[in-house]
Amino acid sequence: MGERHTVRLEPVGIEMEVDEDETILDAAFRQGLMLMHGCKEGQCAACRSFLLDGEVDLDRYSTFALPDYEEQEGYTLLCRAHALTDLEVELMNYDEEVLRSGVPLRTLRTEIAAIESLTHDIRRLVLRLSDGERMKFHAGQYVDIAIPGHEGQTRSFSMANTGSGEGEGASELEFMIKLYPGGHFSGLLDGEHLKVGDELEVTGPYGVFTLRDSSPRRLVFIGGGAGMAPVLSLLRSLAEQGSTRPATFYYGARGEQDLFHLAELARLVEELPEFLFVPALSEANGNGWRGEAGLITEVVDRLEGDLSDVDAYLCGPPPMVDAAIALLTARGTAESHIYFDKFTTSAD
Repeated sequence: MGERHTVRLEPVGIEMEVDEDETILDAAFRQGLMLMHGCKEGQCAACRSFLLDGEVDLDRYSTFALPDYEEQEGYTLLCRAHALTDLEVELMNYDEEVLRSGVPLRTLRTEIAAIESLTHDIRRLVLRLSDGERMKFHAGQYVDIAIPGHEGQTRSFSMANTGSGEGEGASELEFMIKLYPGGHFSGLLDGEHLKVGDELEVTGPYGVFTLRDSSPRRLVFIGGGAGMAPVLSLLRSLAEQGSTRPATFYYGARGEQDLFHLAELARLVEELPEFLFVPALSEANGNGWRGEAGLITEVVDRLEGDLSDVDAYLCGPPPMVDAAIALLTARGTAESHIYFDKFTTSAD
């Protein structure tokens, strides 16, 4: 362990202790403070902040996220910054409700309880926490799963279940994982490598793709592929709470064979009084499909009008997320009311 310093976060007035050997972002996670973040690797600028006082040392980062001139002006990336002195940091991107509602980070051992096919290229993975442990997390959050045989390498996956568990947290973690040829983790779910009973290590929870409970705005969810996982977690949470908040879930798939969990979504339509599920196929090809057709953003464009009074949650491939953000902002949604997870891959 290195020398410890005090970091004061403004304008929220929160102070925390940080070890020189950990980044400011990791120190916040450890103490249950959920700072805004994305890649955690100095690539996306989601945690970009301004150093009001003190000195930091930065791990390697992308100058696309933090250009040299900005670093010289005093901007920094909290996922790369190590405190060398006591610090005062101005947060540039924060949500105080989320910031104070974080759950302290934990690393836990798990055992694979199930690997099941949802579609030809999406697997349902269920991990059971070992030794009777439970993990508390907010619906929509994710964990890092350590890749067997690759020391220090992890992959991030969102939970599809909720962390309620009678108030004690969840004893199992459920994921929806898309298979990629050469995928460092997803490639292990091909039936030949990872098996039920194998052990995996997880660290979390991370993520700010969570419901803002104080918001009265209508909810619009837009997802595709395995991006259903965190959205389903949020919908399950709304059902558990007995929510009456209006919500619509637009879900895009290529063909009818790529749709899944339709029975549960139909049940949620019955349980949630103002919830609508709208699946759409980009390759309907006149095969008898009676639902919406086209790219999911095209469907939203057709069916929605003014979107200035919604909270939007987007999860799926980066092109889908980027297109949805452009559509939402054009229709009046404030950027501060758009929350998103981009699902990326590191496949060979």
